[in-house]
Amino acid sequence: MHIGLIGGIGPAATEFYYRGLVGNHSVTSVALELTIAHADMYALLENMAAGAADEQARIFGHHVEQLAGAGATIAAITSIAGHFCFSELQSISPLPMVSALESLRQEVERRGISRVGLLGSKIAIESKLYGSVEGVEIILPSADEIHLVNEAYFAMAKEQRASSAQRDLFFEVGDRLCSKQNAEIVILAGTDMFLAFAGAKPAFDVIDCAEVHIKALTALVEGSSNELTG
Repeated sequence: MHIGLIGGIGPAATEFYYRGLVGNHSVTSVALELTIAHADMYALLENMAAGAADEQARIFGHHVEQLAGAGATIAAITSIAGHFCFSELQSISPLPMVSALESLRQEVERRGISRVGLLGSKIAIESKLYGSVEGVEIILPSADEIHLVNEAYFAMAKEQRASSAQRDLFFEVGDRLCSKQNAEIVILAGTDMFLAFAGAKPAFDVIDCAEVHIKALTALVEGSSNELTG
């Protein structure tokens, strides 16, 4: 199975996916096939702000065509924010799309979690992850916190590194979601959140959407490899 990634949104998150997929695959006997198409982060931000899901899906659709031309057999978006047009893209995509949000839903269900907090982009938080996690109570930060987290998140994604102030903000808001609002766990609803959380130990438990997505992609590749070798 040849994985096609829509990357570049942002570059650090794309690298995180690449390293994660390569690292997870190192124990298998079948060579990893992986191609990345670069998407424009600023076009995505403009279309998100305008609510132009069809236009962004058209752009992503072009990248999926590039991936299909390179031999990819499945495709994925390396951005939770980019999933705002996932259904529109899925309807025009020449390849099966692997959703980060479906992977997350399955992980939350597997863990038996009933109350989750969200940290990430404004659109992901306010849409409650686009309504993808059903049967779970979603705990949101305050309106002011959502704005501050959104600004800090995209600044971090553009710089490809987390400042101490950005990290402190994410940790403080996450801690309040759990200690004051009784969330059981905080979902990192942004693929660049690893920049602030990797190697750190906040006072609350987290589920990283990107890590869950990477594991789901790895499982698909390993499953197809087992079919070939079994």
